[in-house]
Amino acid sequence: MQPPELWPNDADGDVLRKLAKRGLDFGKEYSVDFNVDFTSWPPHPDALTWITTSYPTAVVVPPDEGGLGYVQFKLKSRLSYEFVVNAQARATAALAEYDGVCESWGILLPQA
Repeated sequence: MQPPELWPNDADGDVLRKLAKRGLDFGKEYSVDFNVDFTSWPPHPDALTWITTSYPTAVVVPPDEGGLGYVQFKLKSRLSYEFVVNAQARATAALAEYDGVCESWGILLPQA
């Protein structure tokens, strides 16, 4: 694992540093939720096909009063900066022509 002080000073590095301060075991695998946002709703059918083919457990979360919907997919892995940014970059690159971007993620922290 790369030491926290070497993670870039960006949103992903900041989240990982916060998790490290909370004592997260980076040697374990976690289910990581990634959200794909689209500039308009609903997403193009081809975008949904790519997501559900690439990530069969993906879930479409429809819009509510607070804004646009999104599509969430999960990946299980050890948590690292490279894993997070590569997963986001892959989804964003594949969905760019449909105005989709993946730039948020999270995990459920284990109960103490």
